[in-house]
Order: sequence, then structure tokens, then C-alpha cells
Amino acid sequence: MGQKDRRAFLKHGLVAAGGLVLGLAAWSQLQKTGTSLSHHKSLGPLIPTQDQSTGLPILNLPNGFEYHSFAWAGETLADGYRSPRACDGMGIVADSNGVVTMIRNHELRGSMGATGDPSMAWDNTGGGTTTLKFDTNEKRLVDSGVSLGGTVNNCAGGVTPWGTWLSCEEGPVTPELMHLGTEPRQWLWKLDNAKKRHGFVFEVHPDGAMNPEPIVAMGQFYHEAAAVDPATGVVYMTEDRAPFAGLYRYLPDVPGKLAKGGLLQMLRVTGHSELKGAVSRNQQMSIGWVEIADPEQGHTPGTHDGAGVVAQGMAAGGTGFISLEGCIYYDGSIFFTSKAGGEARLGQVFRLDLENNTLQLIFEATRQSSFSGPDNIIVSPRGSLMICEDRLGTYKDGQCVAALDAMGQLFAFCQTNTDLRGIYGGHELHNTAITSEWAGVCFSEDGQWMFANLYSPGITFAITGPWDDGPV
Repeated sequence: MGQKDRRAFLKHGLVAAGGLVLGLAAWSQLQKTGTSLSHHKSLGPLIPTQDQSTGLPILNLPNGFEYHSFAWAGETLADGYRSPRACDGMGIVADSNGVVTMIRNHELRGSMGATGDPSMAWDNTGGGTTTLKFDTNEKRLVDSGVSLGGTVNNCAGGVTPWGTWLSCEEGPVTPELMHLGTEPRQWLWKLDNAKKRHGFVFEVHPDGAMNPEPIVAMGQFYHEAAAVDPATGVVYMTEDRAPFAGLYRYLPDVPGKLAKGGLLQMLRVTGHSELKGAVSRNQQMSIGWVEIADPEQGHTPGTHDGAGVVAQGMAAGGTGFISLEGCIYYDGSIFFTSKAGGEARLGQVFRLDLENNTLQLIFEATRQSSFSGPDNIIVSPRGSLMICEDRLGTYKDGQCVAALDAMGQLFAFCQTNTDLRGIYGGHELHNTAITSEWAGVCFSEDGQWMFANLYSPGITFAITGPWDDGPV
């Protein structure tokens, strides 16, 4: 969302925070009854819409909306390197004169070479970020390049109020401990040649990092998303891990200077050692925080299990969640998602009230055929909570960028077109349309453009249309 305080940016939304929370409560009730995900009546049904860049009907959108695809995986970026695949979390770090600057994560593994210039990379591993500049006046990509290389599994992250991107590694790797065994994650063996530790947060500037260094005080764990409270500079972070994951906060010694050190803590929900399954919706649960004594201990001593930080937190009384994903700050609250939580293990959304120190469950998916696997999230300029779907299990319909409006209606705004058949740039798009998750949704400061990533084969879209004072 750029460098502006989100509170100021969202003032023109349809509702204040209280109204949004009421809407979210209604959403919980909707999902409990198994209501199918449909379109919003003021926008109309989703229809196959032609991509202005390729001519292909990749997406289904409401009538009147258009979109432009760019920075496809495999295409050559302006700096001469190829655009990486596995496009995941993304955020806007600058927005000036219609040129929107985004930093995009790439959830890549392996230790056979870094993305981009190896002399500027952290390690020889494949993860990293690209910086993309899209001119909304010319409706095209005007600059691009690799801005971080040599990292691992850069999944999500978050924009800072000072105009940088926190790129989070989802994968604690400590080379000297590899012989002690791993969790049953098939990709870890591909990191046999990694030279340095991973599982940290990297702060990325729009022009990239000449000598990237992890912020080790923010912890070594399965990092997912990050959100900064602009009033305090405190960073809230999710962890994508099973069977237990933590919600963390990082209290920097110097707000805005994260690399100067700080204190890492894990959320404690009173009376709950874990909140993975059934939870009473809208119940106000009191919260506190427990200190992580050794944030750099990414593994349980004597193992290479990736559970070192969450185990410390739970031993100190912290609360375990499962597969935490998206995280966003909005007007005094942190909203975060659990992709596999809930009674049906299909996903949840929680609200952490920072002023009143309470937590409440505001959404629980109950039907895979309707909507499940909530992932990256953001609040739109007009006051809706936008949620990227990473649906669990098998299905036949395309995945959605869903939205919850101020009245509590959950609806699909954007969906992959499963009727698409064809090949573009060597990519079989009919497979993409069926299987790929959405990620990285964000909005330009004027609220006229929404950007989002299709994880596979790796595409970024710029979407615009008749937003007016509508629900998105």
C-alpha cells in the first residue's frame, strides 16, 4: 500500500473498523450454513474476460473490468535475468505519478544457483524477490529486475510504512545440522549444497540489496507473512507449519530499524494451549505474549526439525495454531489466516484487537466446494477484506480472489477460467487454471488498480474497472 499510513489510506472506505468487524461476524454465520460462494449483486456474475496483454481469456471477472498480465515466469526482465516462477506474496512499496512499484516473492527451493546476480546473493539457493514497476497510465510494465537472491522459499511478507518489503523465508535450514534429520518435507534434501542458514526475514528496498543480510532477531522458523503497526513499528508475523505454528510479534529496539535488534514474542491465548480445531466464533479471548529466549534456535536441540522457535513458545505458555498464512494490519487490529484450521480443517480467519488485547475467530470454512484455504489477505480501498484462495484437496472450479463486503457478504471477485485451453510461453494454461493458488493481492494508492499473482506458472495481473463506490 505504499508508504502512507493505512489508517489514512482507508478513511474513504465504506465502513469504519467496527463496521468491518460486524461484516466479518456475518461472514462466519454465512459459512456455517454452507452458503455457496457467488458473485456480488452490484457487480454481476463473473464472465471470461480477455487479457489485454495476450488476448487469452485467463480470468473470469465482473463485466466492465479489464486486466493486463506481465512478468510471466521465463520472460526476460529489464535487468537481463529471467523472471522466476512460483510467484507468491507481493506488496506495493512506492506509488508515484501513476507508476506503481511492487516487490514480488518467489517461493523457490534448491541449492544449484541463485536467482539473479550470484555476487549479490545471500547464498546459492533459488528463492528471492523481483521488483516490478507498472505504469497505470500506459497500462504496461516499464521496469523490472531481481532485487533479492540466494534465499529459500520466499513465501509471503509485508510492506513497511517506510517503503520497504519484508520478504519471509518459509524454511529453517541450518547446514551443519542437516545430518540430524528433517521434517517430512520432500524439498529439504534439495538444499544439500546450501552454505548459509535460512528461515529468516530479509528487508528489501525497491532497488534491491547489494549485500543482503537476514534479520536474525526476528527468528528462524517457517516464516509466512508480516504486518507492521505504523503507530508503534511492531511487526506481527505468521508461521506456516504443522502440527503447530505460532503467531509472533517483533518489538524493535529502534522502530523502523529492524536490523538493529529487538525482542521476539509469541502469542498466548488465555486458557488455550492450542487453537487448531473447533473454536467458538466471535468469542472474545484475552491474550498475552511470551518471550522467545533464543530466536535463532530454529530447531529442537539435537534435531533439524524446524520446530525450535514454536517449541520454545509453547513451553513458555504460548498458543499453537496450524498453517498460519496471511497477515495484515488494519485500524488497530491484525487479521491473520490459518489455511488448515477449524473443525473441518479448511481454514479460519482471526482478528487480533491490539487495543483491547483480545482475539476472536471471525471466519471458518466448512465446505471445500464453496471456499477454503484462506491465504494472503489485505483490506481494499473501499473497505472489503480481500482473501486469496489456496483451496485444499481436489476440486473442479477455478480458485478465487474472494471478498467480504461491509454487509458481511462473501463473494468471488476474480477467478481462474477453467475452460481455458492453450499454451502461452510454453505454459499449459488449462492446468494452471485448475490448480493454481492466488497470492500477493494489493491495491494502488488511488484505489483504481488491483494487482495479484497466479502462483503457477507464475504471472502477475493488473486489474482495473468500474470500482466506483462498490464493494471491492
